[in-house]
Amino acid sequence: MLSGAIGFPVGTVSAGELAAGKAKAQAVCQTCHGLDGQATTAMVPNLSGQRKEYIIVQLESFRAGTRQHAQMSIIAKNLTDDDIENVAEWYSNIRITVEQPSY
Repeated sequence: MLSGAIGFPVGTVSAGELAAGKAKAQAVCQTCHGLDGQATTAMVPNLSGQRKEYIIVQLESFRAGTRQHAQMSIIAKNLTDDDIENVAEWYSNIRITVEQPSY
């Protein structure tokens, strides 16, 4: 039973932003978070369908050191503002559906 869809973008998105976000995700994020935003290991969050603003705040917090994680703190320090914006655009525009369990 389909209960809803998550990740509808607000406003327009340019193909360039999505392409740049996908490229950065392929280079930096996909090992743990997957290119499709589905985590590849336990204890790693899924990013597909996550709100763009949330992803931006989290990456900026890792970069600034106000949020700490052994790997993310190092990775985020190398991201520019544009990288963060584009990666957030990429993952937030991946459509996912939610299905309630049947019992």
